[in-house]
Amino acid sequence: MQLVGDRGQLLAEGLARIQREVDRTFDELMPVPGDTRARLVEAMRYAAIGGGKRVRPLLLCATAGMYGVSREAAVRCGCAVEAIHVYSLIHDDLPCMDDDDLRHGKATVHRRFDEATAVLAGDSLHAFAFEILSMPETASDPFVRAELVATLAAASGMGGMAGGQMMDMAAATQEYDLHAITRLQQLKTGALLSAAVEMGAVLGRVPGEGRAALRNYARDIGLAFQIADDLLDHEGDESKAGKALRKDAEQGKQTFVTLMGIDKARHQARALVEQAVGHLAPYGAEADMLRALARFIVERDR
Repeated sequence: MQLVGDRGQLLAEGLARIQREVDRTFDELMPVPGDTRARLVEAMRYAAIGGGKRVRPLLLCATAGMYGVSREAAVRCGCAVEAIHVYSLIHDDLPCMDDDDLRHGKATVHRRFDEATAVLAGDSLHAFAFEILSMPETASDPFVRAELVATLAAASGMGGMAGGQMMDMAAATQEYDLHAITRLQQLKTGALLSAAVEMGAVLGRVPGEGRAALRNYARDIGLAFQIADDLLDHEGDESKAGKALRKDAEQGKQTFVTLMGIDKARHQARALVEQAVGHLAPYGAEADMLRALARFIVERDR
């Protein structure tokens, strides 16, 4: 997408920087061993390095940066969140799930390697996320590390992303109304986005009662993100998206677009973004990256 103005420049620079930092950190933390595990680690690196917008790590780093957290610590936590996200994509692409051949413009992991290696690569990235968070280099305070682990675990499992994926699998045979679709997407997509913001605040030692505005911001951008995804799936360009589109419609799944219509869905996404930005009113210029990210969510073309 074309980014314009001061906000566009801030965001373009932020995205480029976090992409470099995440790739470099994954490269350093996942060296290929000189034994028969090499194929597994090569598959992990193939999935994790050089792909994706890195929205979740940038959300985490932008939030942590408002509280003076070291960039290195924030990037490491961002890599943990991204490892969970990447593992979920590997597993979602498998023949037993969505059966996709393309992700980020290249062959999916099970196509590039094989199904068994893809399963193990996803499993290993899942475990690796919590290994990163448990390292003293990520946070010296063990209580902070414990809260980081708890936050990401809650967002990843049955009460978060995996639970949302289960609801999504059932959507092919269930009639979901708007309330159910909203709940599904709050778990499948929103939980990990919210965790990224929450973990930035955890690193900044912000007490739970002081995170309400950030939680509300994250909730709204999570829904806006999924509505934008549904719009892209409905009318996007596969060559830009780097993945197969219009699969939900082929499978007869209800989405925000099918339930609301294109115009109403687009209006709702924009309204959610403005609402999210409004939650940042207590913050000054230090929250500009979070504001820019919120608007990017509905303006992106992939």
